[in-house]
Amino acid sequence: MNSAWLYLVVAGLLEICWAVGLKYTDGFSRLWPSVFTIVALIASMFCLAKAAQTLPIGTAYAVWVGIGALGAAVFGIFLFHEPVSASRLFFLALLLVSIFGLKMTGGV
Repeated sequence: MNSAWLYLVVAGLLEICWAVGLKYTDGFSRLWPSVFTIVALIASMFCLAKAAQTLPIGTAYAVWVGIGALGAAVFGIFLFHEPVSASRLFFLALLLVSIFGLKMTGGV
């Protein structure tokens, strides 16, 4: 995995952090969860920008969003007891397949 893809994976993981962190900020009324969320957001954007210097922006953005969406949904299930159904798990699995498909066909 080259550095652009590494930046992109880190950006996606940081996106999960800030997306889940939003739940803990209580509308940005709690200081430390808000600080964590904002720092994770800035770091995620920085890593996405670094990845986009090399990778096609459509691929980079789609993978970034996909990692964040998949991770936020999974954490939502485990941390916040969001509903789980066979169809929801099926579509999350499709999202995972799409992320890997974009990696395999994204060039660079």
